[in-house]
Amino acid sequence: MLFELERFGGRTAIEEEDRAVSYSELCSFSREIAGHIGGRTLCFIMASNTYPSIAGYVGCINGSIVPAMVDSGLHHDLKISMLDLYKPSFIWMPESEETFPGYENIWSKEGYFLLKAADPVPCDLFPDLALLITTSGSTGSPKLVRQSYRNIESNTRSIIEYLEITEKERAITSLPMNYVYGLSVINTHLYAGAALVLTDLNCYSPKFWDLFNEKEATSFAGVPFMYEVINKLKVFKKKDLPTLKTMTQAGGKITPELHKVFAEFASETGRRFVVMYGASEATARMGYLPPEKSLEKNGSMGIEIPGGRFELVDDGGNIITDTDVPGELVYYGDNVTLGYAECREDLSRGDENRGRLVTGDVAKRDADGYYYVVGRKKRFIKVVGKRVNLDEVERNLKNALQTSDVACTGKDDSLLVYLADASMEKAATEYVFEKIGISRGLYKTIVIPEIPKNASGKILYSELKTEV
Repeated sequence: MLFELERFGGRTAIEEEDRAVSYSELCSFSREIAGHIGGRTLCFIMASNTYPSIAGYVGCINGSIVPAMVDSGLHHDLKISMLDLYKPSFIWMPESEETFPGYENIWSKEGYFLLKAADPVPCDLFPDLALLITTSGSTGSPKLVRQSYRNIESNTRSIIEYLEITEKERAITSLPMNYVYGLSVINTHLYAGAALVLTDLNCYSPKFWDLFNEKEATSFAGVPFMYEVINKLKVFKKKDLPTLKTMTQAGGKITPELHKVFAEFASETGRRFVVMYGASEATARMGYLPPEKSLEKNGSMGIEIPGGRFELVDDGGNIITDTDVPGELVYYGDNVTLGYAECREDLSRGDENRGRLVTGDVAKRDADGYYYVVGRKKRFIKVVGKRVNLDEVERNLKNALQTSDVACTGKDDSLLVYLADASMEKAATEYVFEKIGISRGLYKTIVIPEIPKNASGKILYSELKTEV
């Protein structure tokens, strides 16, 4: 059992705007949900930063039920596509959402429905498979990461150790629960007996910070884009946040300039700013920059987490031992996940990574052993901290628009969609916003005479700009 909630008894586990929930209450509710599911099977959780969503997750993990974490705000058509592919026996979802064909409501509580498949299909689950989580934010990707119980516990304990999380901490849910960074905040605080302040408000809203103060939250977790907006709005200068102790950052590389702004703020006010490095394929975290080094090592993603190990590899597969020489970053640790799933048959597969993860990032190491990410080898960007696979978005657009003349490029927080037909611009724009769920200010459609391709028909991305 990962979450031993009983030992924390009457201590507060969850703070919502209008109530507090004890660990005993959370334990009881989570067991009730698991009891209605009845045993090891696959359950889709339409996740939100709410008490019943967290109770469903805890109930599944502790009850040996495998949850797949799906954004409750994901477009309904994309949810149905995932359901058709994986055919879960149960769905735990908000009552306010549109229901799904082939499922019947068998129980409800706290504003959530438990749906059961009318004709459930037996599913062969690998014994150590604990959790399925997307790699692609809200794009509705069928590709999920398979995490084990060992992965979750190992990474949770490691994060607690280097962030020094105790039962006195109170973390606010500034990130979605279906996002690996947001889920890691939930995992670590419940494991440590700390409290979670639940909200779906975004950190750009004054109400978010009013709630932060009202509930005396102690930590804030954000991706680079969130810190950019907070800096522009001068939130930390305008708001008196007496209980704020720790700011963490992950979900992509923060600029050295922005890093310096928050490192200096932390240093001047007696707080901690912790830059971290991670991926869904590593459960959550692989590296962190100790807060006392935040200014000295500006721009660094840090060192290995406790129990982990990095190495740099050149194009020939040789290990790089010299300092300041770029190479592909490879990580080793118990938190390296089992592998991917792209259909329900993959859920029976075992550990394919065996504790080794080739990250796809190019990095260098300084003389003190601190790592700096300098580029990427794969075609993905991060939008508001969520990984977006450019090839996947491109493929979805080609199918939706019924054309091969689409190409996607971009950089973090800026997706560019190239089209060779101006008449498709409106449809492409609507698709990216409505189906993929990327906010309008974070992508742009560009019409060009033709999509550059080589003799074999492959797109020449080098001829397309990645920023405008």
